[in-house]
Amino acid sequence: MDTAGLTPQEAARTALRAGLPLESDRHEAVAATANHIHSVIATLRELDFRDTPPATSFMAVTAVTAVTTGQGDTDAAV
Repeated sequence: MDTAGLTPQEAARTALRAGLPLESDRHEAVAATANHIHSVIATLRELDFRDTPPATSFMAVTAVTAVTTGQGDTDAAV
């Protein structure tokens, strides 16, 4: 794919090659979606994560408190 993006015909051909035949009215929407995804990924690739610690350095803690309403219903607050 060049910088011009994926054309509807290329989207149809690629989908068919992957075993996902598309109706002709879907070609343009699929190409637009794929081009958007590619642009988001390109933006993410430009970000500098050099000073960002790896995800394994964070500790995720979730506190769940259940409150019984007296009628058997349970509400959870996170």
